[in-house]
Amino acid sequence: MTKDHIITLPNPHLRQKSQRVGVISGTIRQVVEAMKAATISWDESREHEVGVALAAVQIDELYKIVVVRSDYNDKQNHDFTIFINPEIVKAEGEMIEDFEGCLSVPNIYGKVPRYTKVKVKALNLDGKEFRVKAEGFLARIFQHEIDHCNGLVFIDHIKERSEAFFRLDEDGKLQPLDYEQDVKNNRILW
Repeated sequence: MTKDHIITLPNPHLRQKSQRVGVISGTIRQVVEAMKAATISWDESREHEVGVALAAVQIDELYKIVVVRSDYNDKQNHDFTIFINPEIVKAEGEMIEDFEGCLSVPNIYGKVPRYTKVKVKALNLDGKEFRVKAEGFLARIFQHEIDHCNGLVFIDHIKERSEAFFRLDEDGKLQPLDYEQDVKNNRILW
């Protein structure tokens, strides 16, 4: 599977709720491998970005599965942690606005408010429940990916759209988007 299998807005499947995984079958394991391969392929096509996580819906598989890169500071590290039926059991700390991007909303970034701490429970590939406490960027990743499982995309959290979106320029720096002009010229399709 490659980056070309990652669906993007306005694909309506991104707005559907994913289903819980009942049995971790060979099919589920294949979906997980496809998710990892698509994320790595996306990574290899980007000079200034790293694919840190992916939800199954992003490869058009409506399962509650999330893969999170084990070391998102090292683009060469292709290890992932698998979260099946992930659920935030507690969100706490401050609500902080920070930049987010998404493999399913290519080349667009926006400031999204998220909790600074979350507790997540999930199943691993062996069907064993485990729990994770996350802070900072990792907490943001979990909230973003679990939103995908519930049919939400990061742009849904941005209320004031006219000044809230950015593009990455050729040097890897964020530049404000002219939202009204881009909508008018069909460069924004959500």
